[in-house]
Amino acid sequence: MTEHSSRATPPKRSGVLGFVRDNGLGLFFTVSFLLALVGQTIAGHADFNNQMAADRLQQVSLGEYITTSDFAVDVSENWQSEYLQFFLYVGVTVWLLQRGSPESKELHKGGTESDEVQLVGKYAKAGSPKWARAGGWRRAVYSHSLLLVMGTIFLLSWLVQSITGVAAYNEQRLRQLQAPLSWADYLGAADFWNRTLQNWQSELLAVASMAVLSIYLRQRGSPESKPVGAAHGATGVEG
Repeated sequence: MTEHSSRATPPKRSGVLGFVRDNGLGLFFTVSFLLALVGQTIAGHADFNNQMAADRLQQVSLGEYITTSDFAVDVSENWQSEYLQFFLYVGVTVWLLQRGSPESKELHKGGTESDEVQLVGKYAKAGSPKWARAGGWRRAVYSHSLLLVMGTIFLLSWLVQSITGVAAYNEQRLRQLQAPLSWADYLGAADFWNRTLQNWQSELLAVASMAVLSIYLRQRGSPESKPVGAAHGATGVEG
């Protein structure tokens, strides 16, 4: 069997079981995300009402809580850090390499690579996306579409965090009989950067750990790991 045929895309399976099998990874993380969001909502509601009780203020229902700035800022500050992680990872792995890591390209492949390798323009295959076969701005946009979308979601979620964050921060200041801050002032406040950087550092540490630990450690059968018997110095090899 040739290398090309061994990598051919298998036919889609029909029915519910076939759909679950073909989309198991996306479904697992989507369901896990929803369960975690529900759990955060319940726990956050309880914590918020505890704070209201401590301040001798009226408690709120669960429905009212999810419309508060406190809930919105807690959600958005996590989203923006996650999308920053992937935005940076997608972008820097074009050029930056890590010897021995399956998270890195092979050491001689740094850069955006040739049209032939990327299967664009005259090198596109029958199943290639239309914009990969096109030229001009459409190919240019599609060639960087993943980075553009990740970056856009990051910026939007960071904007939402700043807007909801200043609202939540000002509510707390008003309870303490302090003057509220403007949005511009809040962008320079310690509260905003404390919320932001505590999420960034954890995401960047996780990526660095994955890139380096996968040089020496293995998980049999995972595409995020090298084959168990691969040399530590083997780069860009997935299991």
